[in-house]
Amino acid sequence: MRRLYDNSGPRAGTNPWQAQAARFDLAARKLNLDEGLWRVLRSPSREIIVHIPVMMDDGHLEVFTGYRVQHSIARGPAKGGLRYGPDVNLDEVRALASWMTWKCAVVNIPFGGAKGGIICDPHRMSQGELERMTRRYTAELFDFIGPEKDVPAPDVNTNEQTMAWIMDTYSMHARQTVTAVVTGKPINIGGSRGAARPRGAGVLMVCEKAIKSCACIVTPPASSCRASATLVSNAARLMADGRIQGYRHRRG
Repeated sequence: MRRLYDNSGPRAGTNPWQAQAARFDLAARKLNLDEGLWRVLRSPSREIIVHIPVMMDDGHLEVFTGYRVQHSIARGPAKGGLRYGPDVNLDEVRALASWMTWKCAVVNIPFGGAKGGIICDPHRMSQGELERMTRRYTAELFDFIGPEKDVPAPDVNTNEQTMAWIMDTYSMHARQTVTAVVTGKPINIGGSRGAARPRGAGVLMVCEKAIKSCACIVTPPASSCRASATLVSNAARLMADGRIQGYRHRRG
């Protein structure tokens, strides 16, 4: 039987949830945050764990573990990506959900923070297996996601095709087309033109300003970008197309 995932937990090193909590505590102290609000924001509002049975192409049944963490919906519907990978774990998803809350709040966007993930090795799965897994995951979360509840988006090892499967499955359960249940979907079913590139443009602008502030002289290949997530991958392409040259792109 193929081994499609490793549920041994996070690799050795800093625990992402503990790292996030330490940074939040530091910020809360500096802001003199109310103690009660401090406690509320330190823990996610909801953590959902689902076990997803999927019929594999060779006829055997595999069970995958999936997560969706909604850190806060105080400012509006939760918003956050969905990632697939053998190293996905609950602490990582918790941390990423909380960071989404802070990011939306800092730029005053009326969304809360969420994140999702499934423990699997998508590079060893067929398109059909990925589709069946994604659709079952969506069905399990039907009562917890939606335009006014929680809006998934692409992340590591997921893309617009993944979002199309989620949108279609959710719409079938809702008995109507619900395009707003996800972002990052294909343009022909309601996606936004150019949605991918702006996510990397911010990284490019920060790099340019950092270079200017340091009075650095950039000559190709002077910068390196090790890309895995969608945002960093897009930033690497923008750097290659424009003023900062030299990047390493690792498909992941």
